[in-house]
Amino acid sequence: MVSFNSFKELDIRIAKIIDVQDHPQADRLYILKIDLGNKQKQIVAGIKSSYSKEELLGQLIVVIDNLEPATIRGIKSEGMLLAIDDKEGPVLIIPQRRVEIGSKVK
Repeated sequence: MVSFNSFKELDIRIAKIIDVQDHPQADRLYILKIDLGNKQKQIVAGIKSSYSKEELLGQLIVVIDNLEPATIRGIKSEGMLLAIDDKEGPVLIIPQRRVEIGSKVK
């Protein structure tokens, strides 16, 4: 179990995908450049089986902004996008309507 106080420590935000590149060392990974309003970050995401680059570009997504950076297959990832683990592949969690980039998810 995760305590409520631990959960509150997560900084969950809305980001916009502004660039999508193939990961040079992994067939199922993309390298995404995201805009959080006041900053840009790079994240590595295993969503290639579900989305084309064109589908992702400009998409609003939900990300955890305050995770410690990790190196995934040699590429630095500075956050994590949230997705549903569906039997047909990952499904992005997205806002129902346009919201401001960087908005906090509560």
